[in-house]
Amino acid sequence: PVEGEYLPYQINYINRVPDGNLLPILRVNGAATANFLLGLPAEKIDHRYAEGKWSIKEVLQHLIDTERIMCYRALRFGRNDKIELPGFEEKDYVANANTAERDFGEMIDEYVIVRNGSICMIKSFNDEILSRSGIANNGRCTVNAIAYVIAGHELHHAAIIKERYL
Repeated sequence: PVEGEYLPYQINYINRVPDGNLLPILRVNGAATANFLLGLPAEKIDHRYAEGKWSIKEVLQHLIDTERIMCYRALRFGRNDKIELPGFEEKDYVANANTAERDFGEMIDEYVIVRNGSICMIKSFNDEILSRSGIANNGRCTVNAIAYVIAGHELHHAAIIKERYL
C-alpha cells in the first residue's frame, strides 16, 4: 500500500509485513502465531507484564476481534459499500469478551478459523476490488491496505508478547 491508502497509525502495522505475496505471508504467519501460542507455558497465559496491560489471552482475543472487524471493513469496501464505518473501542471489546472463562486452546482454534476465513476472502478479491476504498474510523483506506494491516497487526502483537511477556 502507498501513502493515502491507509490511516496514518496503520503504517506501523503495514511496515512490519515482509515483501512478497501477502496470502502466503498471512498463511505462514497465522500458523506460526498459533503454534507459538500453543507452546506457551500455562502459567504465562494470564500473565500481564504491567498493571493495566492485557494478559496474553486478552491479546489473543484482541487479535481475533480486530481481524474480524478489519475483514468486515474489507468486505464492505470491496463490495463498493459507500457507508462510512465507525471505529471501535478495543479496550471495551477486550473488557467485555469473557476471556477469563474461555479455554485458551479453543481461542487458538478460533483464531485459526478467523485467519483462514480472512485468507479465503482476500484470495477472492481481484485487483479492482483490492483498489476500492471506503471510510472507517474517520479515514480512507483501501481493501488492499486493510489486508496488510491484518498481517502487520498480528506481527506487532506477536512481537510484543515475545518482548514483554516472556
